[in-house]
Amino acid sequence: MQSKTVWLEKKFEFDFPVSMYKEFIRNLEQTPEVLESLLNPLSQEKLKQKENDKWSIQENAGHLITVDELFIGRLEDYNNNLEELRPADVTGGRTKKEDYNSWGIEQILSAFHKRRLNYIDDLKKLPPEDFGKSAFHPRLKKQMRLCDMLYFQAEHDQYHLEKIRELIHSV
Repeated sequence: MQSKTVWLEKKFEFDFPVSMYKEFIRNLEQTPEVLESLLNPLSQEKLKQKENDKWSIQENAGHLITVDELFIGRLEDYNNNLEELRPADVTGGRTKKEDYNSWGIEQILSAFHKRRLNYIDDLKKLPPEDFGKSAFHPRLKKQMRLCDMLYFQAEHDQYHLEKIRELIHSV
């Protein structure tokens, strides 16, 4: 079973009010708990099993750690009032390099939880007007407000949580 839409082909419209940032922060804050509830009952074998040479459940989870580094960097871009956001590694090479299947699942969950909650704390310290700051997103080729980036990140979380759910039921 495969997701219908490939992440890199997904289209985004950012036509919601800036005030939605609070909801997006809540969604991002919940992801570590959701991830833990999905992964904890699974065996090591199931966590690391690959299907059609795609990422395993554990690699999808580890990818969230890798990608949070990008979003933390992009938050710095907004804070520094840069005109363009740093680009993502769309090849997945950084995730492959980390070899998340060699990690223990507790290590992945702990690292993700710590990184994500530190990031959430940084977001919560920002004044509301900062969520309207805008910079150019290089892949999407459009302006993206900070609140849009949070929505984008929450959608990315959901994409990989859904991939994990699919793998739980298929492998």
